[in-house]
Amino acid sequence: MTTNPFWTFPYTSQRMPLLADNVVSTSQPLASAAGLQMLARGGNAADAALATAICMTVVEPCMNGIGGDAFALIWDGSRMHGLNASGRAPAAWTKEYFSKYDSMPARGWDSVTVPGTVSAWRAVSERFGTLPFEDLFEPALRYARNGFPVSPTVQRQWQAQVADLIDQPGYREAFAPNGRAPLPGERWICSGQANTLERIAKTKGEDFYHGELAKAIADHARATGGAIRESDLAAHQCDWVEPVKTAYRDVELHEIGPNGQGIAALMALGMLRHVDQSILKREDALATHMQIEAMKLAFADLHEYVGDVAGMTEVTSEHLLSDAYLAKRAKLIDPERASTPAFGQPHSGGTIYLTAADSKGMMVSFIQSNFKGFGSGVVVPNTGIALHNRGWGFNLREGHLNQVAPNRRPFHTIIPGFLMRAGKPLMSFGLMGGSMQAQGHVQVVRNIADLGLNPQAASDAPRWRVLDDNHGVAVEWNMAPDIIEGLIALGHPVQRAQRFDTDFGCAQMAMRAGDGSYIAASDHRKDGYPVGM
Repeated sequence: MTTNPFWTFPYTSQRMPLLADNVVSTSQPLASAAGLQMLARGGNAADAALATAICMTVVEPCMNGIGGDAFALIWDGSRMHGLNASGRAPAAWTKEYFSKYDSMPARGWDSVTVPGTVSAWRAVSERFGTLPFEDLFEPALRYARNGFPVSPTVQRQWQAQVADLIDQPGYREAFAPNGRAPLPGERWICSGQANTLERIAKTKGEDFYHGELAKAIADHARATGGAIRESDLAAHQCDWVEPVKTAYRDVELHEIGPNGQGIAALMALGMLRHVDQSILKREDALATHMQIEAMKLAFADLHEYVGDVAGMTEVTSEHLLSDAYLAKRAKLIDPERASTPAFGQPHSGGTIYLTAADSKGMMVSFIQSNFKGFGSGVVVPNTGIALHNRGWGFNLREGHLNQVAPNRRPFHTIIPGFLMRAGKPLMSFGLMGGSMQAQGHVQVVRNIADLGLNPQAASDAPRWRVLDDNHGVAVEWNMAPDIIEGLIALGHPVQRAQRFDTDFGCAQMAMRAGDGSYIAASDHRKDGYPVGM
């Protein structure tokens, strides 16, 4: 009997997918369990995703938090909905305010934009949830008050940030009281975070933007040199948006549009539609090279043309996704040599990702982030609110559409993904990790559409990553030697990463099976696993 290739697992991993009618998948097991509890109470996928997301701020605080941003793609059983809950720059952030800098600061108050995560929790719950908003906070509150043993990968990522953040206002007291991260297995309690989550739960998020929590954030800014004020928080709103999409083979990838980087994944796949299809059906150096070159071309355009959608008037998403333009860009891919591409002329990088899906057909693709780990390093006293550093996504180049300006959204890296096939939902998925996210989406889609892999194998496959210079390439430790040698021969400067390097992202997936159940997968690169019932 011939083995179905879909059910083969050719890569280094200790994971098997989960098959169930209701699933939750994330990078931290305690958070997955929180979502499962909501499903067991009769909640739907939206309730499960939110309880998981709220819990993640407690059990993996080094990668996301209450003071971050969030995006979501939600299939409600009949249509797709997109949510952009990224915050905007404080009103005081004029170009004159930043005249003392040569580039946008990576840490501290001058990297802090208005946080949008709390508004995402409320918006998703109001539109799609079935359980009371307060109920969603119960697991997170239990872990924050009673503590939990810190998992190994979380500990590594936490400790790696301490030296850089220890002097930021409020960070030591909240997240490194002993001058270090908690050890693996050490119980961590954050009562300030518990109190904050309780206020958010009872007020449905209102307190964060209009109440005592908003005042605490603004007071801390006034006392320690920040620009954010109560009025900035009160002015925040998240937006329900129409996702952008593109077809690739027999699937269609949906992303949140600008100010997010999801459009880069769509552009790269659009270019790959116009190259020799037989190449991409293989798993070798040439197939990898073609994907890398498409990604580099997409990144070149991304960083020139993408920012707050309100400012994208000359070059729009439609221009960047034009099939004619992408065909033209694809012609620049040399199958025999690596390049360092420039942007074209269309028309004249700490995050957690989770997914939940239920037996009624609702599928939620949800991502929230503080950007670089804990973010800015600024923590509001006695609240556990670590504020993100999304302001780093702006630039100071005069006239650039992503130039820092009051009330403008910065360029954003976090992107939830969603695949459709023949007009029906196929898979909610995401892959956290800065600039790795767009290129990770391309690799996952290619593994599904070109190689026919199941979700776990599609996640397990060794990944490549275009470096920030948009020329060099890093590859995972278990990438096949012949592929590495082939890339070097084609002119790619290749860095082979060490095992347990977390810069290649962490994926979570929930694929719809033919009988209405799901095949869920969780990345072996972190601590999580899928759960279901």
